[in-house]
Amino acid sequence: MKTPVTVTVTGAAGNISYSLLFRIAAGEMLGADQPVILKLLEITPCLDKLKGVVMELQDCAFPLVQEIVATDDPAVAFKDANWCMLVGSVPRKQGMERKDLLGINGKVFVGQGKAIAENAAPDCRVFVVGNPCNTNCLIAALNATGMDKKNFFAMTMLDEYRAKSQLAEKAGVPVSAVTNMTIWGNHSSTQYPDFIHAKINGKPVTEVITDTEWLQGEFIKTVQQRGAAIIAARGASSAASAANAALMTVKNLVTPTAEGDWYSVCSYTDGTKYGLPEGIICSQPTRTNADGTYSIVEGLEIDAFSREKIDASCAELLAEKADVAHLA
Repeated sequence: MKTPVTVTVTGAAGNISYSLLFRIAAGEMLGADQPVILKLLEITPCLDKLKGVVMELQDCAFPLVQEIVATDDPAVAFKDANWCMLVGSVPRKQGMERKDLLGINGKVFVGQGKAIAENAAPDCRVFVVGNPCNTNCLIAALNATGMDKKNFFAMTMLDEYRAKSQLAEKAGVPVSAVTNMTIWGNHSSTQYPDFIHAKINGKPVTEVITDTEWLQGEFIKTVQQRGAAIIAARGASSAASAANAALMTVKNLVTPTAEGDWYSVCSYTDGTKYGLPEGIICSQPTRTNADGTYSIVEGLEIDAFSREKIDASCAELLAEKADVAHLA
């Protein structure tokens, strides 16, 4: 049997985690032969609710689960963690702006970054779901003294899936036919779903979908505004789809990427690729290598339309970074 991997999940009694934990426990994220230790962190008022989640996990009798620890103490939750999935945050509600979320959630990620650095495994990898996830991730990374910033990630897989589903519907093909989809920038309404480099059944999207006005307009807007549309429709932010994308992001980060394809995830920028500013957590086309490391896809030609969209999203990330400079 493999050595167990310790996975810490914050906000473990919340809606996203409720859709996520059982799939991790079943082996969908790290593999059907990978034992796990689950460490679940919640705020004190939610410990009773978390106890119920633990009871359900126990009642599933997942063979891969070696231990479950439920706590409100970050030092306990992050102890020896190999993966930290920072799900917990105040969700965006109708009418809320991103600055509102940054003000509320930013301080939480200061403490979690410090606790991870002090308690987690030295090579621990950190994946942020709680919004605004890019800048929350940056706050955590900047406060995790001594840890490699390259091991910090934030989610745009949900946006990638949203883009793929829109393209598939427009082209009348299964979503599996859509590959090489890149989300650039921020997990926000400025993100750029790059249809230029995406493919449908191996052909450029622009050869399959010739409606340029739709691609440059409605398609991008639909993907950018999908989260808000879901809130308007169901009165709450997306949970099940967010949990699915979180799980699949980690799976992609630990599984070698199929030849010729890539996926979207936000990672720390070094200022050397695609004109992206240094020192932000930005979504880029990414591949996982055979040795388990990841690399940014290189050599993509960025046209003027894409450049404008990417720069706008990066400008927002820089503004958010400035807004939380006092938390670094």
